[in-house]
Amino acid sequence: MSMPPLASGPEGPDALRPLLATVLDALGTGSRARRGPLPAGGPEAVAARLRHAVADVLPEHGDPHALHTLVHALAEGSADPADPLCAAHLHCPPLAVATAADLAVSALNPSLDSWDQAPAASELEALVTRTLAARAGMADALVTTGGTEANQLALLLARETHGPTLQLVCGANAHHSLPRAAWLLGLPQPLVIPTPTGTLDPTSLADTLTTRPGPHLVAATAGTTDAGLIDPLPAIAALTTTHGARLHIDAAYGGGLLFSDHHRPRLNGLDAAHTVTLDLHKLGWQPIAAGLLAVRDTHDLTALHHHADYLNADDDTEAGLPDLLGRSLRTTRRSDTLKIAVTLKTLGRTGLAALVDQVCARAHEFADLVTAHPRFELHAPPTISTVLFRPAHATDATVATIRRRLLTQGHAVLGRARLDGRLWLKTTLLNPHTRPHDLATLLELAEGNTPR
Repeated sequence: MSMPPLASGPEGPDALRPLLATVLDALGTGSRARRGPLPAGGPEAVAARLRHAVADVLPEHGDPHALHTLVHALAEGSADPADPLCAAHLHCPPLAVATAADLAVSALNPSLDSWDQAPAASELEALVTRTLAARAGMADALVTTGGTEANQLALLLARETHGPTLQLVCGANAHHSLPRAAWLLGLPQPLVIPTPTGTLDPTSLADTLTTRPGPHLVAATAGTTDAGLIDPLPAIAALTTTHGARLHIDAAYGGGLLFSDHHRPRLNGLDAAHTVTLDLHKLGWQPIAAGLLAVRDTHDLTALHHHADYLNADDDTEAGLPDLLGRSLRTTRRSDTLKIAVTLKTLGRTGLAALVDQVCARAHEFADLVTAHPRFELHAPPTISTVLFRPAHATDATVATIRRRLLTQGHAVLGRARLDGRLWLKTTLLNPHTRPHDLATLLELAEGNTPR
């Protein structure tokens, strides 16, 4: 039996070329078989089709057509974020140039746990993280798997700076990963402030900081998951300064506004934080994963220093080999910064700004359509690119049924959010190729009309 070819090395490109043609063909045939943003039939039907396509996962003898078969099956059974009618979650369609760059990482397979496994990738990570940190007014940043890991690291750094009695203070609008991280790290029960308006109220925060003993870590949000709202960051920053509290801002969604001259002022106060969560596989059009935790004081990162002689021996470090273990709690890490670097350099700041401005503008257009429709109700004008709406006078059960009907039919992917005591349909517009007729189709589908 001949040995299968490898992806890198002198013969790697020639080995990959025909395989890439197979993958691209299977992506096309799978997408055409799906015929929409989501496979039709619901979970049982999708699972049955996939099981039929895969058959025996580990056959006695290999199948030379497995690559085409499985990629086709995955594409046919996927929710496609590049379809304008797939608009439920913070799940962006990745840019082609970023995806192509990610292929190079898969082929070269650098591992960012020691310099000798990733010589160029480690330096590229340093360049990218410092650049993005500076954009947020921070000094440095760590690469993470997304907002959840970044939030966990933020709490860990705060605990190591202020001690195990540190108490998280956040709004009910905060991402679920924050109180979960407090539990994971053994911190006291978080103080969760009600947010009836959807954002953290400075007066309620001031009362909490005044009446409850510290130390406190205040977590604000720039881009809530349910409605894309931004907490009043300058007022919150001022309060944390007055009360000697530490400030973390979860800008996993809203951080993309930093690229836009028009929308960047919405993030005023971000640079007052001690730590900031960013996530470019949301409003950054990167393949998963592309998260970061930015820090204002690089001394906070000393808490992550760790020694394993085979990876960062003292004499190697003294001789000038970079120590990478303190850059993450993970050991093996792929180079998730190549795709980001390629995107930043290919599009430039203004190119990314144009994408941000485009999806935000589309959100306002969709909100206007909802407002003008006599049978729908708009929750509020969008802050970023999320729009909440529902049929006027409908029950929550009806709203939930509409969403599941569209999912089962495979016609559209809408999200759900509960605000003001009611259930809303949610569109999160992250596709810069979405056009006005797509927005009208979304509304028609939600109304129960025939799809496009």
